[in-house]
Amino acid sequence: MSIIEDKADEALGRRVRAEREGRGWSLAELAGRAGVSKAMLSKIERAEASPTAATLSRIATAYGLTMAALFEVASHSSRLQRAKDQPVWRDPKAAYLRRQVFLHPANPLELVEVELPANQEAGFPASAYHLIRQVVWVISGRLTLMEGAERHELAAGDRVELGPPSDIVFRNENAQPCRYLVAIVRR
Repeated sequence: MSIIEDKADEALGRRVRAEREGRGWSLAELAGRAGVSKAMLSKIERAEASPTAATLSRIATAYGLTMAALFEVASHSSRLQRAKDQPVWRDPKAAYLRRQVFLHPANPLELVEVELPANQEAGFPASAYHLIRQVVWVISGRLTLMEGAERHELAAGDRVELGPPSDIVFRNENAQPCRYLVAIVRR
């Protein structure tokens, strides 16, 4: 792991624990609500394991948060945030790189940039979409987005607004990486 990823895992672990303790939940209670094992949750909180995006999505949903909120930076004192200060995280399974471009508790808009490597995919359960609306805009490469049974083939410049909550799979079926922006509006 890079230094950025190590720091992200540590910050993420602290955030997951703080949210759980703030609600007065045990690991067992969070495990039951999120559908994630107590052992995995404990490793995440201690930064001994880097969770997949699907696991993070389940944890966030259990808290009534978006996944991005788990990466929230404590200080929102400046309207300017340099690229070097934007939280970056790499999914250990799909190896996709996720940059939290914009998130502020007073603004319902979130922006996330993702680089999905060639021949990789990341899936999210429908429950992750109950609190949000999303638009996906492809910056470079090609992206196949499976929204339930509906298949969207996107090239650079194409965008799709996601519909009612359903299981979603972001898939790069090509030999080149794909970069895309996800614009999220919290409800």
